Amino acid sequence: MTVTYSSKVANATFFGFHQLLLRWKGSIYKLLYREFILFALLYTVLSVVYRIVLSEDQKRLFEKLSMYCDKYAEQIPVTFVLGFYVTLVVNRWWNQFVNLPWPDRLMFHISSCVQGKDEYGRLLRRTLVRYVNLTSLLIFRSVSTAVCKRFPTMDHVVEAGFMTPEERKVFENVRSPHLKYWIPVVWFSNLASKARQEGRIQDSIDLQNILNEMNRFRTWCATLFGYNWVGVPLVYTQVVTLAVYTFFFACLIGRQFLDHTRGYQGHDLDLYVPVFTLLQFFFYCGWLKKLLWFVREQNGIDGKELPTRFSCWTKIYSGTFPHLVLFLHHARKSST
Repeated sequence: MTVTYSSKVANATFFGFHQLLLRWKGSIYKLLYREFILFALLYTVLSVVYRIVLSEDQKRLFEKLSMYCDKYAEQIPVTFVLGFYVTLVVNRWWNQFVNLPWPDRLMFHISSCVQGKDEYGRLLRRTLVRYVNLTSLLIFRSVSTAVCKRFPTMDHVVEAGFMTPEERKVFENVRSPHLKYWIPVVWFSNLASKARQEGRIQDSIDLQNILNEMNRFRTWCATLFGYNWVGVPLVYTQVVTLAVYTFFFACLIGRQFLDHTRGYQGHDLDLYVPVFTLLQFFFYCGWLKKLLWFVREQNGIDGKELPTRFSCWTKIYSGTFPHLVLFLHHARKSST
């Protein structure tokens, strides 16, 4: 998951950023240590077999195979393929965060433009906000597993107060093969137009501003729906995964330290531990593991990568308990 660390480096100290390298929570070490240990163990086993178990003839054959793997492994375009995949996945992940539907501006417009200190006026404002929250909830139920687990059926949506039983009947009577998140948008628009006709919204410009903000909110929801509908092409994930793992499978053999007495080019020094190969594995596989984690988690499997739960509950509290503010600013009667 994404871990906030900006407060740890707020002061420009000499070792400020170096301390981040030692963090375990949310680190690449936590994500990659199993694969790293497995790669090191496999490399060690092959090295021991080459040095101790194989006969002289078998060693010569292994050395030829090692040089062959080392020569042609570099022809795998790992950097290019991985860089392309990074750009694609990270851009999708960040754009999903940027397009999270926040209702604050729309709520401000409703609070200031929909007039009425009576009970009907308060109910009108609350209903408009509830339709906004219902729209975002329907989207989050489709794109986030965490939210879907919290509201698995429409019964839970009704029980939470996002939808009335009568509205549910209308909602379910609409036949559509796609997600019907747009229905609350229609209800919102019709109710806002009715409020204008009744004089609750005093100016057509105010109505236009409210509808424009609602359309902007709907665009955010549609963007999230589109990202969930059209995922990262499977072929991209397969190509990147095969390229990285094939490269390091070849490195297990090709990066072995061979007998330096044989005079092989580049094997005049026997260090036993392939430091730079291990670093290369750490960087490339760490990159790949995080990207695959993004692909798996970007739709909210654990509810941590994108703050859908925080966003959803913020809207619930803003839309379900408005009397804390409305009684102060809309229900205050002037003294006579």
